[in-house]
Order: sequence, then C-alpha cells, then structure tokens
Amino acid sequence: MRGGLSPSITEICFMTAIELTRRIRDRDLSVREIMEAHLAQIERVNPRVNAVVTLLAERAMDHAAAADEALVGGKQIGLLHGLPVAHKDLHLTKGIRTTFGSPIFKDFVPDQDELIVERLKQAGAITIGKTNTPEFGLGSQTYNEVFGETRNPYDTTKTCGGSSGGAAVALACGMLPIADGSDLGGSLRNPASFCNVVGFRPSSGRVPTWPSLAGWFLLGVQGPMARPVQDTALMLSAVAGPDPALTHRHQRAGKPVQAPSGT
Repeated sequence: MRGGLSPSITEICFMTAIELTRRIRDRDLSVREIMEAHLAQIERVNPRVNAVVTLLAERAMDHAAAADEALVGGKQIGLLHGLPVAHKDLHLTKGIRTTFGSPIFKDFVPDQDELIVERLKQAGAITIGKTNTPEFGLGSQTYNEVFGETRNPYDTTKTCGGSSGGAAVALACGMLPIADGSDLGGSLRNPASFCNVVGFRPSSGRVPTWPSLAGWFLLGVQGPMARPVQDTALMLSAVAGPDPALTHRHQRAGKPVQAPSGT
C-alpha cells in the first residue's frame, strides 16, 4: 500500500468489491495482497463452516501476480480485475474438479468452462476455488455426501439454506467479495436471505447459460451473489448480455435457443 498504514486482513476481506477494484486501479492495494488476505481468511474460517470445498491457493496466487504485472505493464484490464471469485460446484470449470455435489462425479474434471465462468475470467476475476452445493443443486439446504454440510455463519448449528449455500456463506464470512450461483426455485435468494448477503435472480436469459444443468430447465438461471447490492450489480454487468455464439452452440447440441431477455 502506498503511504499510510496497510489495512488488516479482516479490513481487506470485508471491503466491497467496488472498493477493492478502485484500490487495485489506484495501486493502493496489489492483487497479491488482496488474494493473500482472502486465502488467509479461508484458512482461518472455512474449517468451521465448510463453504469452499475445492481450493486452488497456489494457482490463485500465480494469477494474482500476473494480474499485478498486467496493471504495471499498462495492459487493458477488465471490470473485475484482480477480484477473487469462487464458482458453485454445479458450474463447469476447465481443469478444476466439478462434482455437482454427487459421489457419481466426485472425480470429474471438465475440459471446458461454463459461460458464466468464462465471462468472469474475461472480466479479470481470479478463480480461487469451488463452493458447496447439495447434490445436483436439489435442496433448500447445502449438504452432500462428497463434502458434507455447509453451516450457517451466524449459528453453525443451523442451515445456511441452498442450493448456493457455499457461495452465500463464503461471502458472509469475508472469504470472497463476489461469487456465482444458480437459481431454479430460490437457490440464489434463499441462502442469501439465510446468510445476510445478496443473491440476485436475473430474468431468464439475462445471463446466458452454456452448458449447464440449470439451463436445461426453462426456469433455471445463473446469477451473481455479493454482500451489498452495488457489488451484485457490478458482477451482473460482467456476466449479463447476449452471447454471439450461443445460437450456434445450442443448435449444434440440438437444444432450443435461450434468447437473452430485455435486449
């Protein structure tokens, strides 16, 4: 940090995403400092709540160093440049285990990223790991036989809701500034309300899905989660909007096209 006292780990971890992006651009905080703080928070808090189920600490730090170098080199940066993010364990992540919360897929490693993951990367967010979900996202709680139960951050004897419970708990505990989730019957909104964060269900098609379990249901959507509304809106602006390749992707798979709404 340039001048003054450096903020503590707790202060960094509970800054808003908007504040973090401002400090990164102003060179007031490096991406490495921000990533180190969040990894330390995960190490300290996650064993008690079990929200982050796959952690990629070394990889995240490598990407944080590259993000700092890009900034110093004057390269064009994205809207979410340097922000740590974790993906719901229903969302495909290339080269990163994706279990869908099911013993059937406990060792499954996809060879592609889901579109929402791809867009977050393009916006400059750095994947730190995966967040817990009930098996195939089916449940208003967050428990599965692969990783066990995710606990409510305010009372660990209570449920955190579901199915994006791991994301909601990670946000509430300062382990992440933003996270993605999905919602068919309340899976973004329910855990957010249980954990005092914001989960926003977009209109169908606002955030295009490919490929996706949620996308096979007409009411299934993917969307952003954060602590304040402003951060949720920031993340939504990075993942929403039409995908020029979506029509071709769906037609090739023999699936009806999900047109972006409101465009």
